[in-house]
Amino acid sequence: MSAEDFVLNAESREDAGKGASRRLRRLAGKVPAIVYGGKKKPQNISVAHNELIKHLENEAFYSHIIALNVDGKSEEVILKDIQRHPAKALLLHADFLRVSKTKKFSTRVPLHFINEDSCVGVKMQGGSISRNMTELDISCLPADLPEYIEVDLAEVEAGQIVHISDLQLPSGVESVALSHGADHDLPVATVNKPKGGAAADEDAEEEGAAE
Repeated sequence: MSAEDFVLNAESREDAGKGASRRLRRLAGKVPAIVYGGKKKPQNISVAHNELIKHLENEAFYSHIIALNVDGKSEEVILKDIQRHPAKALLLHADFLRVSKTKKFSTRVPLHFINEDSCVGVKMQGGSISRNMTELDISCLPADLPEYIEVDLAEVEAGQIVHISDLQLPSGVESVALSHGADHDLPVATVNKPKGGAAADEDAEEEGAAE
């Protein structure tokens, strides 16, 4: 997908502070936000609450290049952070990071777990799957940004752990954790052995036969 897939209109705003942000949300139906990074200074902006809510319904919006139109001028950004009201369906603030086509940047992308039902450790060995993480910190150029990363559990056996190094990352995409060394190779998912397990049942049968 390209930046044209997600277009978000914004306006620059001069007044900052909590009072101004509250007025903006309440009276104008807009979300205060900031766009930063690159060679330009951070800029306070506002985006329409309804428009941003609609985009956020699409998981891909969180891990895609967005064409942000600020007062008619477009720049490529990614969504770095979104603050939500703890009780209401209300967005409080958004952070956008400017990206350059020629510079790598870091962001998080969701993990999609596939073949859980056909996993050897579950289907054949009676185990259960535990997910250790739901998203991964990656580094890449904007053109290489994946929408998500698949975690294929088909061949994983009971008692095995899937680590970051086991994932098939797309070309041009690096794990931020692994760039710090092998001791940062964290678990992504675990197929737990069944409690008791087949081996325990066999031992019990042998003991019964001996008696």
